[in-house]
Amino acid sequence: MGKQIVYSPKVLTSPNPHSQATLAGNHFYTATVALDVNGKVVGVGDIEAQTTQALTNLTHLLEAAGGTIDDVVRVMIYLSDMRYFQGMNNAYKKFFFGNSLPSRATVTGSFGMPELLVEFDVIAYIDNPKVN
Repeated sequence: MGKQIVYSPKVLTSPNPHSQATLAGNHFYTATVALDVNGKVVGVGDIEAQTTQALTNLTHLLEAAGGTIDDVVRVMIYLSDMRYFQGMNNAYKKFFFGNSLPSRATVTGSFGMPELLVEFDVIAYIDNPKVN
């Protein structure tokens, strides 16, 4: 199986030149932020709400590829400010827990939309991928 574009109608299709997610064989790649399907920032000023929205978007994309949150193997977390680390972790632990914890790193950075507080860059391995 070659490279395939993953699409979910539950996630914003960006006007920028990139896919929602990509499958390359069993390897799934995406980056998610706290935008709703209409492109509106969810939870302005609220790191837990933004983390929840971004990880919900991730869940939708994984499902569209035939995977689940348990298939995530690596997460790179970008925070606009490290003071949001604990709040991000509070929401993150509702998605990732138990024996399926992915490896991760967290760094600070700035975003094209100043209302965004967090972005997740994700790699997953899906045993039996299927693109809708």
